[in-house]
Amino acid sequence: MKNFTSVIRLSLSLFSSLLLITSCQNNTEIEVQELSPLSNYTMKPIPGQYVVVLKENVSGKYNTQKYSDRILSLKKDYLARFSTIKLTSDKIKQTFGYTISGFAAQLDKEQLLSLRQDDRVKSIEQDYTITLNPELSILKGKPGSGGGTTYPAEVIPWGITRVGGGLSGAGKTAWIIDTGIDLTHPDLNVNKTGLNKSFLGGIDANNPNDGNGHGTHVAGTVAAIDNDIQVVGVAAGATVVAVRVLDSRGSGSYSGVIAGVDYVGANGKDGDAANMSLGGPKDSALNDAVTKASVKVKFAIAAGNDSANADNYSPASVNGTNIYTVSAMDKNDTFAYFSNYGPSVDFCAPGVSILSLWKGGGMNTISGTSMATPHVCGLLLLGPVHSSGNVSGDPDGTPDPIAHY
Repeated sequence: MKNFTSVIRLSLSLFSSLLLITSCQNNTEIEVQELSPLSNYTMKPIPGQYVVVLKENVSGKYNTQKYSDRILSLKKDYLARFSTIKLTSDKIKQTFGYTISGFAAQLDKEQLLSLRQDDRVKSIEQDYTITLNPELSILKGKPGSGGGTTYPAEVIPWGITRVGGGLSGAGKTAWIIDTGIDLTHPDLNVNKTGLNKSFLGGIDANNPNDGNGHGTHVAGTVAAIDNDIQVVGVAAGATVVAVRVLDSRGSGSYSGVIAGVDYVGANGKDGDAANMSLGGPKDSALNDAVTKASVKVKFAIAAGNDSANADNYSPASVNGTNIYTVSAMDKNDTFAYFSNYGPSVDFCAPGVSILSLWKGGGMNTISGTSMATPHVCGLLLLGPVHSSGNVSGDPDGTPDPIAHY
C-alpha cells in the first residue's frame, strides 16, 4: 500500500484495424481507426518531487470557500505549517485538502529529511510520471470540408444496446478524469460553467481540452447526445466535465491524478458519477482519495488491461458502496483476454471494439477496460446498476455480472 513506484496506465486499445464509415445521407467519409497496442510505456520519477500526506484532516477549515480560494488557503496553510523548512509557494505543485490532506512539492534533501522526521506527516512518497508510447497522432473522423458541418448519421454502438443504455441523461453530470474532453464536440454536452479543469503543468496547465482522444471517447460512451449524428451514449445528453490529468501523450503524474480526484470530491454533488479509465500499481494515497470522494460521487473505475488480479492495482482495488470496478467483455459476453479480474471487480461491461467519439469532432473504435468503464458510469447516472446474466470465461472462476440498466 505504501509503495509509490506507481504507473498511470491508460487502458487504451488492443487492436489495429481500419474501418471506413460512410454516411448514407451525405456521403461524408469518416475514418474510424483502432489503435495499435500501447503496452509499452516509460516510467520515470519526477526528480526531487514528493507527495506529502498529513495526519490531520484540514478539509473542514476551507470547505465553505469556492474551489480556487480553497486551493490558495490550503497552500498558505501548508506553507505556514512548514515554514521552518523554508518551503516556497512555487515549489508546491499540487494541494490536496478534501479527500486527503497534503501536497506535492519539490523538496531538497534537507527539507525531505525534516519532513520525514515531522510527527504531523503521515507519509512521504516519490512522485512519478508515466508516458505511454507511441504518441497518439492519428487523424480521426472530422466533418468533410466544403459542405459545412456534416456528420455521419447516428448509430447505436453495440455496447450501449447491451447495457440497456441510450436513455436520457438530461440534468445529470459525469466527471471524466482522463486526458480531457473535446470541449466543442458536436455530440457532447460539455459543462459550460467553468468546472472543466486541468491538473497538468506547463502549456496545458489551464487547458482541459483533449489533446489525445481517450477522454473524449470515454465521455461519448457515457453521454453522447441523441441528436441524429455519430453515436449515442448510455445516459444521452448528460453534462460531462473534463478533469484533465493526462496530456496529449497520455502522460501525467500520480499527484495530478490525486488532485483531480480531490477536485471531484470537493465539487461533485449527490447523483453525480465519475469515470476513471486509468490506473497503476496499488497506492494508498490514491485509494484513500477515491474512497473519500465517493461519499458524494459514484465512481466507475477500470479494472485494468494486464490480465491480472485487479486487487494489485489502484484505483481498481478500491472497494466501497459507491465504487464500481469494471472488467471488459466482447459481443459474445465472453471475458476479454486482456482484462483484469478478481474480487475487486463489481461488474463486467462491453470493452472490445467500442465505437465512440474522438477529439476533433470525430469518432474512433478502441478496446480495453477503459471502454467498459464508461458504460457503467452512464448507468450510475441513470440509477442503480442491475445485471443481465454473467460473463463467460472469467479467469477467477466467479463470473462477473454483466452491467445493465
